[in-house]
Amino acid sequence: MSLAVLAPLSAVTPTQLRDTCGEDPGFFCREVFEWTEDRGLAELADKALGATLTALAILLVAYVLNKLVGRAVRRGLRTLHSGAVHERLGSLRRRTPAALLETGEVSLRAEQRINALTSVMRSVATGVIFTIAIFLIIGEFGVNLAPLLAGAGIVGIALGFGAQSLVKDFLSGVFILVEDQFGVGDIVDLDQQTSGTVEAVSLRTTRLRAVDGTVWHVPNGDIRRVGNKSQHWSRALLDVEVAYDTDIDQAKGVIKRVADALWQERDDILEEPEVWGVERLGASAIVIRLVVKTRPADQWNVSRELRQRLKEAFDAEGIEIPFPQQVVWHRDVPEPEPDGDGRPGAPRARPRS
Repeated sequence: MSLAVLAPLSAVTPTQLRDTCGEDPGFFCREVFEWTEDRGLAELADKALGATLTALAILLVAYVLNKLVGRAVRRGLRTLHSGAVHERLGSLRRRTPAALLETGEVSLRAEQRINALTSVMRSVATGVIFTIAIFLIIGEFGVNLAPLLAGAGIVGIALGFGAQSLVKDFLSGVFILVEDQFGVGDIVDLDQQTSGTVEAVSLRTTRLRAVDGTVWHVPNGDIRRVGNKSQHWSRALLDVEVAYDTDIDQAKGVIKRVADALWQERDDILEEPEVWGVERLGASAIVIRLVVKTRPADQWNVSRELRQRLKEAFDAEGIEIPFPQQVVWHRDVPEPEPDGDGRPGAPRARPRS
């Protein structure tokens, strides 16, 4: 076979090639035009083959990049809770009380946070990557991107003004997860208005169930202050009232003995109970404060058990649990004596004996 067969059928000047395929001619456009000198066929080949293959390449790169970014995000978030980080804090952890260290429950919640944050960040990364890829593909097919970008900007501004509360809820939800303000299973008080057990935390709302069974759906953007009553550890605080004629040292000894006995029996009490002493002098009682550090959300159960045992111990020791009392002073007022005409006159003082 002659080499002349492999040569182009006709010669094409650089000017013709530039007019047909542009300043930077593509491979398919250049080859088809050199072989056929058909401008329409060359442009069609460039669009059908060159732009299509370029679009497929862009999609492939976007897919691989999305996978790499997702894996990097998950690995980065796991690094925050990995053993390497805790190893650097080893000396600090050795000086930290056991009640403050993370337990299995906290690790499980950390895993839930990692999964939620990974899902959010991967979704955002996927949206950004494929949005850029789509614009690049549209540009490859010769579409002017300037009007599209301008229209997208206008639509974005309109959506931003119309969905300010939604964006606020979304950002607040992200910070709640990142900062670990609370999680599923925590008992929280939101702005001293709504309290209950957290059942679900999404990027837009937080769902609470109150003690009476009421389910509250609170937008994350409306949460300004959170009181978490069950994070890491809790504390049962009892103000025990005794009568004013009670021996304070005896009462404190009974309270301490009862609390220590319960501490030896239960695993949910983390440290030795402490009797802080006289908290205040009330109208009808002396208040002695007892504090017991417990596992998260166990303070109420421990408090109820302590109250029952303290009542039984006080009865056995003869220590009075006072009730509201009031001292009433009675004063006799002498009746006014009548005047000469029978009308009541001014009262006269009683003669002293």
